[in-house]
Amino acid sequence: LLFCFIVLIIIVGSLNACFLAKRNFQVDVYEAREDIRVAKFTRGRSINLALSHRGRQALKAVGLEDQIVSQGIPMKARMIHSLSGKMSSIPYGTRSQVGLAQRSLLMQGYLSRARKCPNVKVHFGHKLLKCNPEEGMITVLGSDKVPKDVTCDLIVGCDGAYSTVRTYLMKKPRFDYSQQYIPHGYMELSIPPKNGDFAMEPNYLHIWPRNAFMMIALPNTNKSFTCTLFMPFEEFEKLLTSSDVLDFFQKYFPDAIPLIGERELVQDFFLLPAQPMISVKCSSFHYESNCVLMGDAAHAMVPFFGQGMNAGFEDCLVFDELMDKFNNNLSLCLPAFSRFRTPDDHAISDLSMYNYIEMRAHVNSRWFIFQKSIERFLHALMPSTFIPLYTMVVFSRIRYHEAVLHWRWQKKVIKKGLFFSGSVIAMGSTYLLRHYMSSRLLDYLRRPWNWITYFQNTGH
Repeated sequence: LLFCFIVLIIIVGSLNACFLAKRNFQVDVYEAREDIRVAKFTRGRSINLALSHRGRQALKAVGLEDQIVSQGIPMKARMIHSLSGKMSSIPYGTRSQVGLAQRSLLMQGYLSRARKCPNVKVHFGHKLLKCNPEEGMITVLGSDKVPKDVTCDLIVGCDGAYSTVRTYLMKKPRFDYSQQYIPHGYMELSIPPKNGDFAMEPNYLHIWPRNAFMMIALPNTNKSFTCTLFMPFEEFEKLLTSSDVLDFFQKYFPDAIPLIGERELVQDFFLLPAQPMISVKCSSFHYESNCVLMGDAAHAMVPFFGQGMNAGFEDCLVFDELMDKFNNNLSLCLPAFSRFRTPDDHAISDLSMYNYIEMRAHVNSRWFIFQKSIERFLHALMPSTFIPLYTMVVFSRIRYHEAVLHWRWQKKVIKKGLFFSGSVIAMGSTYLLRHYMSSRLLDYLRRPWNWITYFQNTGH
């Protein structure tokens, strides 16, 4: 039997348990927190989840896609809220290409599926104290406060951005690690239902881009919207009183105030401080044949491309595909997983950083909108050659790093094409202008009685 130890984080860990259970392995899932299905929701400690193609493919592989998709709300485009209150939409792609807004229902779905598997045991309230990858042993502390040693064939660390398992791997030779806190934090607010229905159009990702910061809103199944304000910490620190908050929103998000409500806005704003966001890269993702990292433990990223959960789910799917390829041989599968997945997860981490600039600033630019229109036009003409970056990342399983390379090539082609078109137009305009002026001049010269007028008009 293969005992798989999956720690702390519910999302990727539970899905991994479903994949491994399908292979008839004995799986033990250890989670430090209480059961999410009975726990009260804690505000400000999570960001709404957006399920896209990569995540759906992983759920499909374990028979959960239909169940989870039916619990989500489709989002077909970005809805941009200007400072004046005007709204305009920017489609993600074709009409069939939509994202799905999700929250805790998604996690409950596959957690329940994992617990129904007879060869999966889920242990809540168990904190990881020690991890010994060489011996395949971990030490956990349960509700009885007595440390317990657990041995296994494979330790799968899915324990988030501040992974305890990764901390132990960092002590091993040739393990690369880097982290970066961005200067922006996030704060969660809420738009309640209005007259029993959504207060805004529900099938959009609503964005209030303000260049240096932004606010977004995603729909929930209870007709509310979860708003997230992303802003530099130094700006959060300037808002010390209720008046400061209301004045700030009146200046930058005036149309959001009646949606949220003044009292609720102030109450939510001071409920919890702004939370930090971290980007983590490491390599490799495994240690020998005894331990492997997946999800945020391997590649935590800022949330601006909506790929954190989807990339973690794809980790599970890729690992499962490699287990098929290598016939469950961990000594071959784990190194292959690191080689295959590291460049992709580093690429999506970088893209997530880039997309924050696009969401809070570029969407305000007419030039950006023009470029997007060109991309959609070229994609319609040559769908297999010109593919918008967002489409490659969100609506396909093109490897992340290959999507980046293709995107850069497309940008060069479009830039050169625009330069060539501009040059042709400029040359044509110059020719026509010269032709027109020459015709006027010849007309004067053909009529001698106009020579004097010509010299007077030209100053010659």
